[in-house]
Amino acid sequence: MVRETLADYFGFEEHGTNLETEILAGATTFLTMSYIIVVNPSILSIAITPEGVSPDRVFQMLSVITILAAAVAMFVMAFYANRPIGLAPGMGLNAFFLTVVLSPALGISWQTALAAVFVEGILFMILTAVGLRETIINLFPEPVKYGVGAGIGLFLAIIGLQFMRISAADTTNITSLNPVLAQDPVAVVSLLGVFLTLALYARGMRGSIIIGIIATAIGGYVASALGVVPYSGQLPEPITLYQTTGGLAPGIDQITYDAAAYDITPIAGGFIEGFQQVDIVTFSFVVFTFFFVDFFDTAGTLTGLGQAAGFLDEDGEFPEMEKPLMADAVGTTAGGILGTSTVTAFIESSTGIEEGGRTGMTALVVAVLFLLTLPVVPLLAVIPDFAPYVALVVVALLMFQNVTDIQWDDVTHSIPAGLTIAIMPLTHSIANGIAAGMISYPIVKAAKGEASDVHIAQWIMAGAFVVYYVVRTNTLA
Repeated sequence: MVRETLADYFGFEEHGTNLETEILAGATTFLTMSYIIVVNPSILSIAITPEGVSPDRVFQMLSVITILAAAVAMFVMAFYANRPIGLAPGMGLNAFFLTVVLSPALGISWQTALAAVFVEGILFMILTAVGLRETIINLFPEPVKYGVGAGIGLFLAIIGLQFMRISAADTTNITSLNPVLAQDPVAVVSLLGVFLTLALYARGMRGSIIIGIIATAIGGYVASALGVVPYSGQLPEPITLYQTTGGLAPGIDQITYDAAAYDITPIAGGFIEGFQQVDIVTFSFVVFTFFFVDFFDTAGTLTGLGQAAGFLDEDGEFPEMEKPLMADAVGTTAGGILGTSTVTAFIESSTGIEEGGRTGMTALVVAVLFLLTLPVVPLLAVIPDFAPYVALVVVALLMFQNVTDIQWDDVTHSIPAGLTIAIMPLTHSIANGIAAGMISYPIVKAAKGEASDVHIAQWIMAGAFVVYYVVRTNTLA
């Protein structure tokens, strides 16, 4: 009975899926984005500092807030939008929140920053309700839309390879191969996990990505049991490696439960106080900045995910995009109220889509799994933090196939698409990649004598991007 009800509500037959596939897809997405439960509070706790509360308590509260905000957004995604997309406080957006709070040029409190997130969410809800967000996104030039998927893929690959210590970075942020890869068990175990996952996927095995993540985690424990420890020797200058917080096999001896960790009142509702500290000019700039970054970050992510899932129509547009956009808007508003940075669609949702997730049931599974972590948040520490990144590299490789839709022999396609693809990973920002494509498109079109093909709104959007970056890069310090 329950199976039939879910199948009818989410339209399994219409979307060519079934309950087992959706559950597997949801579990896969959860495994690849659950890191945010730990990473988001580790970033925000630097900026959000309620008086009289210890840093450890703040971290725990923010973990709970992260879970709740993500669940709210994903319930809307599941029951209203019916799309297989996970949402949570976004990476990059939380770092930007931190930058804004710590910027001496702005001088605003964390409460005021939360107020800005809340206002941003309300604006998104209004614009989404009247269809303006979808209209703007549908104005994206075709080559930019086609380039988004591959750009996100490269972005994912860089993140995954670095956090698995397969690649390294130097002080100028140049990426290279880990110079001690063969001596670094984290890199070796991760590399084996990637190839195992790719082999399973190539054989068509269902759940290959989950199996790869679990196998990589087990490999870490096996290596630890054999007495292997992560490489900690000297590296050639100026090479640096990401540090794994729990090593190869995080222990469970320090896991403790404390009900006080679930009392989020010192943070929740802080946005109300933030409105009392507002300087209207500075506040308006912060709201616009949050709004701008999230708008185009979400637009790029949804376009890329829609392409991966086969949702885009013959014009390259995402049908009923206003529904997943509303989930993003509601999540952001709830996040501002609870006490976290902007909630957005996660590119890691591509892992669940790759496993066959096509409906809101996938998002519902992710939401439920997020909530189930509430009583066991401390246990997340026993999963090696490098293991989930196996999925990012595998999915990144699969997302490159979208570049075949780009007309590479036409410079009015290849230049905007190429810039979109390249700028995303090189600047670690989906929004920056879209901006590069949007600015270049009308320029190369006009240069080719095809200015009549450019919609006036596309010229306006390109100009808006230029003005935004001029203002932003002359204001933030």
